[in-house]
Amino acid sequence: MVDKFIGTWRMVSSENFDEYMKAIGVGFATRQVGNMAKPNLTFCLDDQGMICMKSQSTFKTTEVKFKLNEEFEETTADDRKTKTIVTLENGKLVQKQCWDGKDTILEREVTDGKLIAGIILSQADSVPPGKAHSAGRTVIR
Repeated sequence: MVDKFIGTWRMVSSENFDEYMKAIGVGFATRQVGNMAKPNLTFCLDDQGMICMKSQSTFKTTEVKFKLNEEFEETTADDRKTKTIVTLENGKLVQKQCWDGKDTILEREVTDGKLIAGIILSQADSVPPGKAHSAGRTVIR
């Protein structure tokens, strides 16, 4: 199940993240901080089956606790309030965030000892059908 995600992961590279932040409306100053951050991402599992996901950098720490397949309210690092659900699909941890008519899907998978994360944004009002903004981040143990 989620066992392969458990542990602390350190970001080593990021691609197109600034474009994603622009697309969701993150301001210039916050984007600059976001682009410089190299957060550690920690996953843990408690005895009640709750998954804890903590992102920690020198600039900001965020933490959410959730159960797979159960919607919860999340406050993101850029202070968006989202309705979020996390599922496990084909070995990937898929996090779907919905807010203000927009959806972000974050897919995380472990490959060759690396946690690879991809982000897709769809906005019904501004992205043509079949198009989405995407970004990728790679983190490693």
